[in-house]
Amino acid sequence: MESEPGAETADAIDTVEMAAAMRAKRLQEFIKGRRDHLELSQEDVAARLDISARAYGNWERGRVKEWTDRKLCALAEALEMTEYQVERLFRIAVERAPQPDLHALLLKTLPQDPATTAFLDDYRVMMDALSLPTILIDHRWYSKIANKAYRDLFSGVRPHPTAMPARSFLRFGLFHPDAPSILADHTNWQLSMLAQLASSLEKHDQDPALQAIRREVYLHPALHHAYINDMPSWVLSAGADLVHNEGAVRALRHPDPQVGLQGCRLVEETPRSLQALGLTRITFVLTELDDDFGPQGCTQERGHAHDRHAA
Repeated sequence: MESEPGAETADAIDTVEMAAAMRAKRLQEFIKGRRDHLELSQEDVAARLDISARAYGNWERGRVKEWTDRKLCALAEALEMTEYQVERLFRIAVERAPQPDLHALLLKTLPQDPATTAFLDDYRVMMDALSLPTILIDHRWYSKIANKAYRDLFSGVRPHPTAMPARSFLRFGLFHPDAPSILADHTNWQLSMLAQLASSLEKHDQDPALQAIRREVYLHPALHHAYINDMPSWVLSAGADLVHNEGAVRALRHPDPQVGLQGCRLVEETPRSLQALGLTRITFVLTELDDDFGPQGCTQERGHAHDRHAA
């Protein structure tokens, strides 16, 4: 019996649509499964990607107009995937391997073996057990692991395309309009962050992420002025960058009213196993403020300073 005209075409379309639906479901299960394994919310992953939670929700449901290599690589990095998991992500999403150049670039930031992945997973569990905000960062100050106390500290921060604290504490302090509400002595925080940027660029002058931050600083008049004029003087007096001045206490306002305004000392404590991976652990040690700080958390001599945050 001959089929009706157009029936074969309709069947072919149905088959293609069914295959696409099955691939979208597999992709959703794979991405959500990885996120659940890391104990991250959709908002957490969205912050790492510098996109809205709604946009990430569409990613996870497969509602993406086009999966580009860069988009998939960013997702893989945000979900801390191994090389095998990256390969599987691409095979499910676009039915091929990632382009070699982007794949090689991504692998520089990914665990290279199951033992390393297992170690970082265990280290994440340990960090989440800490009551103090703690982050694991790379040389660009991009966050690789942030514990629950750190996420709680910045839980009320509004979305921002490039400066979410779960993605980069350095970018948050320099460019996010909500930064002064948490980093109470914001002028001092920013000067130390600009010093950190300069110090990082001395060691990694060809790094595109650090160069991009410097370009954005130069495009913002107040930050540019501070970077060229105020920061060098601050370094001469403070003698250190953001981390390597563990005697420095800066004001921080916790969103929990029972904690409120606190002094904050950044302490670097990095075991050799993390150093070998190019990672640094930073802990925010909260202390009571002393008399050098005013009621709003600003040091008395700097309380009148103009706020330089970039909107």
